[in-house]
Amino acid sequence: MTLSADAVSGPTVRPGVGWRLLGSELAVLFRRLRTWAMLLALAGVPILIAVAVKLSSRQVPPGRGPLFLDRVSQNGLFVAVTALVVCVPLFLPLTVGVVAGDTIAGEANLGTLRYLLLAPAGRIRLLLVKYAGAVAFCIAATATVAAAGALAGVVLFPIGPVTLLSGDTISVGESVVRSLLIAAYIAVSLLGLSAIGLLISTFTDVPVGAMAATIVLAVVSQVLDNLPQLEWLHPWLFSHHWLGFADLLRQPMAWGSFADNALLQAGYVAVCGALAYAKFSAKDVLS
Repeated sequence: MTLSADAVSGPTVRPGVGWRLLGSELAVLFRRLRTWAMLLALAGVPILIAVAVKLSSRQVPPGRGPLFLDRVSQNGLFVAVTALVVCVPLFLPLTVGVVAGDTIAGEANLGTLRYLLLAPAGRIRLLLVKYAGAVAFCIAATATVAAAGALAGVVLFPIGPVTLLSGDTISVGESVVRSLLIAAYIAVSLLGLSAIGLLISTFTDVPVGAMAATIVLAVVSQVLDNLPQLEWLHPWLFSHHWLGFADLLRQPMAWGSFADNALLQAGYVAVCGALAYAKFSAKDVLS
């Protein structure tokens, strides 16, 4: 059975269909064992870092290892930030790539895509719901790393006022707010990658291929961003601002990097979303 774009544009969309579809999408996503396995693996990163530092018999020299690792033993609040720094280059893009690459291709592979299109929702609404699910996972994944890091830090290390990169000292409460802002910054950083995964997912019925392509692009973007010969290209790479949250650890906070990152990711979302709709709206769904 083949469903053309015209075949699915006829049913009238009833109010509330989109919200019910979104609720169903989130329920399916967060009931999957794969989703919980990835979130547990992400939670294990800050716990591993905290335990390794706690059991270490020597102090970590400044400048060695991930950012802020040398401060973990002095203040447990740095565990969450250090874990986020560790997870940004590989672990978070890996899990986000799996979820985003599975959005459309996974449904096609299971043979459920045509039934979703027969429902009075429309292709653009289905794309929006699928992308919203990927965004929800970005938020959940980042929050998992931050929460596990905070918990491990509180349990294993002393907690106290935090000294910022600018040399100013802030209270525990304000430092928690800064950690949440960093987590939000990183969640926003992953929105462009999610849109790329959604776009790739519309081109294939093989979810593993879409997942792999999305993850490879995340790695390639970071490699290109480290080549000085391609400095002209760096501002256009979706990974360029992934670790640019240092301004959130200064007093007063500067929002320039946050705004630049959000604008770049919004550009990728807009372009990839438009291309995904152009491809998906003309796609004959066979499964």
